[in-house]
Amino acid sequence: MVLKWKSFLYSFVITFIFAVLGGIVTYIGMPKFENVQQPPLSPPSYLFPIVWSILFLLMSVSAAILYDSDNKMSGKALFIYTIQLTLNFWWCVLFFGFRLYFFSFIWLLILLLTVFVMTVLFYRINKLAGLIQIPYMIWLGFAAYLNFGVWFLNR
Repeated sequence: MVLKWKSFLYSFVITFIFAVLGGIVTYIGMPKFENVQQPPLSPPSYLFPIVWSILFLLMSVSAAILYDSDNKMSGKALFIYTIQLTLNFWWCVLFFGFRLYFFSFIWLLILLLTVFVMTVLFYRINKLAGLIQIPYMIWLGFAAYLNFGVWFLNR
């Protein structure tokens, strides 16, 4: 399968606009966040931008595959993709911006459910596009553990 460069570029730009906006909110909130108690297994801070960059790149590739698809369900799947990008951005605002740790945990569970639905739709349209989303779901599950731990240890 060969991706059309315009589809990939469009997918990449849309995805990374959300990534950059979330990164800005995270960066601004990081000084306060570094003073909260962290749960066991918390990775070092420098690892997060690396992992998120890889995940956003994978998301871009996955979405680009659907942009090039003739499947009637692609539009619905890409709409849910945009919803999950929006939920992801707002999680950054809730967690790092407002430090609403419990509410952001609930928000993250909603995001995880949305990504699960999106992944199933992607998989039904194109198996590779769905499989590419699995690392994102795994990371969100780990993020939910970390988010819950931050709330629990700092309430």
